[in-house]
Amino acid sequence: GETAAERTMIALPAVWREAIAELWRHRLRTSLTLLGLIFGVGAIVAMLGVGEGSRRAALRLVESLGLHNVIVERVEQDQDTLKENRARSLGLTLADARAAAAVVPGATRFAAEKRIRTDRVFSDAGTSDAQAGGVSPDWFALASLRVVQGRVPTQADDDALAAVAVLGSQAAHDLFPDGAAVGRLVKVNHVWLRVIGVLADRDLGQDKFEGVSLGGESNRVYVPLASAQARFRFQPLEDEIDRFTLSVSDPDRLADAARVLDAVLAQRHGGVTDYRVIVPQQLYRQHQQTQRIFSIVMGAIAGVSLLVGGIGIMNIMLANVLERRREIGLLRALGARRRDIVERFLREAAVICAAGTGIGLVFGALLAYAIAAFAGWQVAWSPLLIVLSAGACALIGMAFAVYPARQAAALDPIAAIRAE
Repeated sequence: GETAAERTMIALPAVWREAIAELWRHRLRTSLTLLGLIFGVGAIVAMLGVGEGSRRAALRLVESLGLHNVIVERVEQDQDTLKENRARSLGLTLADARAAAAVVPGATRFAAEKRIRTDRVFSDAGTSDAQAGGVSPDWFALASLRVVQGRVPTQADDDALAAVAVLGSQAAHDLFPDGAAVGRLVKVNHVWLRVIGVLADRDLGQDKFEGVSLGGESNRVYVPLASAQARFRFQPLEDEIDRFTLSVSDPDRLADAARVLDAVLAQRHGGVTDYRVIVPQQLYRQHQQTQRIFSIVMGAIAGVSLLVGGIGIMNIMLANVLERRREIGLLRALGARRRDIVERFLREAAVICAAGTGIGLVFGALLAYAIAAFAGWQVAWSPLLIVLSAGACALIGMAFAVYPARQAAALDPIAAIRAE
């Protein structure tokens, strides 16, 4: 009829059972002492969980843009400004992308995109609110998109102005609920297109990262760029393309590549800033800088909590020494060494630190998921960091117990026995 806790207690050595029993006699005091340690460990664990989740999510988002890429996007302009700027700049063009690929150091290839003003998308099996866009053949590789059915458009499709399309996973599900999309027809605005591929689902969880659109490829219809430009209607003053991505072979030269690219485009656009240059790698570093500020704030809170917890441990140990002077004197009179007294009090501190750290780990995990749910962030765990952090917190607690333990061992046995 013994409980699991009782069986565990029986299995412990007698000296540890004594330490637990002594702390249990002062349950309220012990519980209050635990709070500082629990909050300190919890804050550190929450910081590590949220920080690691944020880092992994940011890396995944940046990888969708391409860590080796430099991106150029057109800048939205009102109609009056657009008319004025067109006298000096044609806007973003394929020629800009080709010039960049030829001039920028380390550039290997480029891919361009032109968004299509999409009014309706439907098939014989369903309708979709997907947006369409024309892309050059290398777009899928540079955007890390892969197909699960069929294939992506080739240069031959682009040259032939082929009326073909690749569907994002959500668009394919809406248009063809039965799952058989490849080879069937979809109509985008007034143009019929034959489906040649379906993209793998890649839920990034966000539509933007550091102000940069991530495309929402799951609900997109992709058409060969030349075919899109030939078959769909665009406004007279529109840019020829909306975005192009330039792949650079050496990631360490991305900043230099971005500077050269900006200089080339500034010259080609007559000094008109109707574009912006984006370096995903720099966006990741910027995000990490923001994350470091969050970690510093959380670390400061955790540090204060641990300091309070350590002071609490020292306080309870000093109180125990005062209350147990007679006990200490008797033990010394019966032959206990100073080392035995120190170990006795350190065992009690170890029980407090172990309990506080264990409860703090659970509290920190719950806190991390609560923060993530409230802020829309993600949580991920690095077990080694968690173990090291928890161990460091426990050691800090133990460090605060050394002084009271030494004070207890230094008591004069005769005076201690006489004390009431």
